[in-house]
This record gives sequence, structure tokens and C-alpha cells, in this order.
Amino acid sequence: METGNYTTVTEFIILGLTEDTTVCAILFIVFLGVYVVTLMGNISIIMLIRRSPHLHAPMYLFLCHLAFVDIGYSSSVTPVMLMGFPGKGVSLPATGCVAQLCSVVTFGTAECFLLAAMAYDRYVAICSPLLYFTLMSPRVCIILVGASYLGGCVNAWTFTGCLLSLTFCGPNKVNHFFCDYSPLLKLSCSHDFTSEIIPAISSGSIIVVTVFVIAISYIYILITILKMRSSEGRHKAFSTCTSHLTAVTLFYGTITFIYVMPKSSYSTDQNKVVSVFYTVVIPMLNPLIYSFRNKEITGALKRQLGRKIFS
Repeated sequence: METGNYTTVTEFIILGLTEDTTVCAILFIVFLGVYVVTLMGNISIIMLIRRSPHLHAPMYLFLCHLAFVDIGYSSSVTPVMLMGFPGKGVSLPATGCVAQLCSVVTFGTAECFLLAAMAYDRYVAICSPLLYFTLMSPRVCIILVGASYLGGCVNAWTFTGCLLSLTFCGPNKVNHFFCDYSPLLKLSCSHDFTSEIIPAISSGSIIVVTVFVIAISYIYILITILKMRSSEGRHKAFSTCTSHLTAVTLFYGTITFIYVMPKSSYSTDQNKVVSVFYTVVIPMLNPLIYSFRNKEITGALKRQLGRKIFS
């Protein structure tokens, strides 16, 4: 389909991480393994929480949805990345590229909101334990989970709406391993200031709001813990937060590098490496972090394994 002297782009070629065939073969094996572990780990978390009655608490409801979001997040990116590892890139139709961007933004944003909801849950549990089941009632939990997915959809609509308003009539090679917004914007022959600023404001606002909720929650948690007279009580309170704090630090540390640091301060290759970490590696690490550092989950896992062995 032609417009004037230009041909409208109908497909994009995702160049991937590298063109070196030897490196591609190694990375294919590595990331295939990472993806399998991601699926197995997160599915196991979901099944374990659903099958263990004593894990039917708000904290584990959020963890169950976090595992689901991590599956969606990784599955939006990794299969396409694996297809491009022969070193020649992978071709995606324009609609497929839009769908991938929409999926990545939806699940990534939902993860931000879920991490904030989990921080609020820990705040209520430690600072107002007597009111915990009132403030974190099933209705409140459903609202928080629903708001997380709704926020993800709204942010995704913002990105995809801006992307669909652009015209692509020149190069169609995306210098990335998935259809991220910034490299696509560079290929557009019609983008203006609006198409750059609106997604930046949308994603920036979500990061600021969720980080603010997490920070305020942990400030009150720290104050409450320091007031505790029992060292055992302080240790127990800290242990319930370490897994979540680790997950928050890993996730927000990488997305801050991508979306907050000046673009001139890092190269495209650095951008790719950091993007791999928060889209592919972190979804694998989250179930491991929560499994190894949570006694209730490890205990439930042992009981489930014991039942299967002796049944």
C-alpha cells in the first residue's frame, strides 16, 4: 500500500540481541532454560497456593497474581526472542508488533501495581495486625487486584494508541529483541512531541505513584519494627518483608535504568541487556525469591511433596 512516494511498512524485523551465530546458539540454550524454569516456577507457585488452604491469605493472593503476571510478561517476549536466535532476526507483522507491545506494557504495569499492593498488605499486617482481616478483606483484595490489571490495560492503551497514530514508511528493522516503544518510535516518519511525551508521562506517573506507596509503606513498617521490644518479633517482621523488598529492588532498579536515566548515558546494547533482565530474568527469579525466603511456602511445598510420595 503506497502513500505518495513511500511504502507503508506492514511488517517489522526484530534484529535480536546479536548477529554472532555462535553466541546466538549459546543464548538460545540459556534463555530456553530460563523460560522453562520461569513457567515451571510460576505455575508451581499458583498451584501450591490454590491447593494449600493455609495459604489462602491476602499476601498469597497477590503472590499468585504476581506469578500469573510474570508468566504473561515472559511469554510476551521470550518466544519471539528465541525465534530470532539463528542470527537473522525474526519478522513480525505490524499488528503482531502492536500486540506484543500492548501485552508487555499491560503485564509490566500490572506488576508495578501488584508490588505496591503487596507493600500495603505488609504495612497493614505489621502496623495494624488487629485490623488486618478488616482492612484486607476479600473485597478489598479483589479491588486491588482488579485495579492492578485495569492500570495495566489503561497504560497499554496509551502506548498502543500513540503507536497506532504513527506512520512507518521507511526502515523496518527494530534494533531490539522485542517491539519496544522507543526503538519503534525511532523508525517512524511521522512522530511528534506528543507521541514521545504522553507514554513517558503515563509510565512515569505509574512508577512514581507505586514507588511512593511502597516507600511510605516501608517507612511506617520500619518505624513500627524499631518500636518493638522483642528481638524475635523484629526478626519475624523483617523476614516477612525481605522477599518482597528483594523483588521490588530488582524490578524497579532495572526499569528506572531504562525509563529514568538520560538516554545519552547508555548505549543500545546496554538497553538490551537491562531489558533482558527485567522482561526475562526477573520473572524467573521471583518464584525462587519467594520460595526460598518464605517458610510458609517451603512448608506447604514439603507437605504437598510428602502427600504425593506417600499417596
